[in-house]
Amino acid sequence: MAETHADLIAAEDVLLFVNAAVTATGQREFRSEAHEQQLSLAFLHEYVRVNYRSLYSATLALDINDHNCVRIVEQLLRTASDASPEQKRTEGRLIAARLALLPPQRVYRLFRALRAAKVNNRRTRAILRDWLAARPDLGLDAVKYRNGLKTAVRHTHLPFDEGEFGDFLFRPGKRVRYGHAFLDAYRRAHFEQSAIYELPFTVAEGFAAKHGIPRGAFLERIAPRMTRFERLRTQRAGTQTDLDVMPLTRLALYVLSLERDERVRRRTELTGALRAAALRAAGPYVGAWGRVGAVLDDSYSSSGSGVKRRRPLAVALGCHFLLEALAGSYRAHWTSGSDDPLLIRPWGPTPLGSRILDALEHSPERLVIVSDGWDNAPPGLAKEVLRVWRTRLDPDRRTHVVHVNPVYDADGFDVRRLAPNVPTAGIRDAEDLAALVEIAQFAEGRTGLPELQAYLDRRTERFLEGAR
Repeated sequence: MAETHADLIAAEDVLLFVNAAVTATGQREFRSEAHEQQLSLAFLHEYVRVNYRSLYSATLALDINDHNCVRIVEQLLRTASDASPEQKRTEGRLIAARLALLPPQRVYRLFRALRAAKVNNRRTRAILRDWLAARPDLGLDAVKYRNGLKTAVRHTHLPFDEGEFGDFLFRPGKRVRYGHAFLDAYRRAHFEQSAIYELPFTVAEGFAAKHGIPRGAFLERIAPRMTRFERLRTQRAGTQTDLDVMPLTRLALYVLSLERDERVRRRTELTGALRAAALRAAGPYVGAWGRVGAVLDDSYSSSGSGVKRRRPLAVALGCHFLLEALAGSYRAHWTSGSDDPLLIRPWGPTPLGSRILDALEHSPERLVIVSDGWDNAPPGLAKEVLRVWRTRLDPDRRTHVVHVNPVYDADGFDVRRLAPNVPTAGIRDAEDLAALVEIAQFAEGRTGLPELQAYLDRRTERFLEGAR
């Protein structure tokens, strides 16, 4: 019995860490400051790495956010001496597969952190060399991430001292021209305006400002070189983007950034784009979830913070459209009482208990609650409703209830829960909802470490197979 109890505690610890790794980014939230987030997250990483190293590394195969991916990789490489040979082999494959998916700027920042920490063991050098060797165009990296590439080259002792890459990185001004198009465009852009438009957008921006080129004219001419995310970010400044290719949560954030009148004017376009993104995210599970009810939090706290503006509300909006795609039949219940998701805004209290009652009245097969967990109108009603529902009205669990929370609670080292008998999972991107509902089953306290370990092993195997 003691062993079973220990397994349950271990499973709870790891699930707590997974929730944090999905939601927390060390930034300010509505109810906690950045330093509180950072301290809480640092403790969790240290605790789980020391006590459950294999499970800690396996979370790289889950849908955790980039901030925590980088932190896990750094911690594993810093403490390589603590791992067994078998653990090192598995960790190496997981790290390589995850680095290939991360934005390059984050990987280059990781290189700088490892160099500052004087982590330069053989495994670290091999992983970084392999990542650099797999980059599609080091010339582009040399221009766009120059300082990061220089740090990586010095740290891994790559043979870049000779040739034009070495001259560009370490001896600027030595050559009168370069063979690589990006390197030579960067050289010419210092004195030739036309060369600016041969460079990546983020690099070209600096040169445009240096040459005094009007912003509108620059954006119009550089548009063919911009990524879809760059076009979305600058759309309000005059460029256009195809909303139909945007990921669901990013698209929801964009919609919420628009004024009410513009949302009304572009209702057909925006609603169509959100539904198309939701269908892409749902994939083969479109219509497979049966009768679904949702309680979606658009209270004032969903406004987020200065660095994560409207993020919780965007997740709720994205989940609304995704659940609509996953469900055979669907009913949404916003805390504000709104029946127009396109025009939602963060305001008012959080009457979760009342909305949960409204949703349960229709006897859904699944009830998904998207909220930061602060139930305050009246306080505690949601917890009591869920307790009575589960213990007296639905002890056979005909309705599967799950709570997904987009906000990390630094004080509790977890996302805030609504009720002990309702599984809660952290969520950062709405498109990860289906996978998070799957892992939430382990949070009900009826399964222990062996089941969780088996699940992580399956996810790791699929993740590594996809990276081949």
